[in-house]
Amino acid sequence: MEIIITPDYEQMSKTSAQIIAREIRKQHDLVLGLATGDTPVGTYKELAKTHKEEGLDFSKVTAFNLDEYVGLAPLHENSYNFFMEENLFKDINVNPENVYVPQGNTNDPEEFSQWYEKKIKEAGGLDLQVLGIGGDGHIGFNEPGSSFASRTRVKALEKQTIEDNSRFFEKEEDVPRFAITMGIGTILEAKKILLIANGENKANVCAQFIEGPVSSQITASALQLHSYVTVVLDEAAASKLKRKDYYNWVRDNKHLVQKKVGR
Repeated sequence: MEIIITPDYEQMSKTSAQIIAREIRKQHDLVLGLATGDTPVGTYKELAKTHKEEGLDFSKVTAFNLDEYVGLAPLHENSYNFFMEENLFKDINVNPENVYVPQGNTNDPEEFSQWYEKKIKEAGGLDLQVLGIGGDGHIGFNEPGSSFASRTRVKALEKQTIEDNSRFFEKEEDVPRFAITMGIGTILEAKKILLIANGENKANVCAQFIEGPVSSQITASALQLHSYVTVVLDEAAASKLKRKDYYNWVRDNKHLVQKKVGR
């Protein structure tokens, strides 16, 4: 797990966008897993900027979103379908036929979840999965206690998640109580994973999932079991890490290893 600590949210967004852009340039038909929430908004703006100013080509990229609220139609202003369209898809040249976001208003969420898993497999699996992290340490909507073998499914939301997400709704009662989410097992099958986090309110869970024990109570800690994870944090989110000096030393001296390997 590589930990990259940046000064602030702006640089966190730029760094994470550069990582995604690099993967797209290396593999034009990248299968990209995407997250929603406040954290990746800056990253998506940077990607749209890179597309506009540098011609970053999304035309062959296939995108799968992590999750969606059960009960919300795609055009609902609080749906993740709507979020992705407003914050990224409308500003890049991605082919709409290659965009997959769980359908919250499907008649059979369980059957849809199985179909979604099938589509990911048919695409060849996820090449790069982008993640945020919840206040209780969850990834996707895999709440504490979720199985590390779990697949795309319907998940009941924890009280803290409902409270955290209520800021996007008029009142807490409007927040859906269930969501369709990729499972931890699905996420762990991605070839590479990028997790981004910012803010002091994420400092404790970042320290727990990076430096604490692997536990289903902090589902992001499952990433310790993956072979290729990059974590990009701002200083506030990294403030509780015990090994910050080491992570910064690796960040600042990584070029030395790359130079030697290139000889």
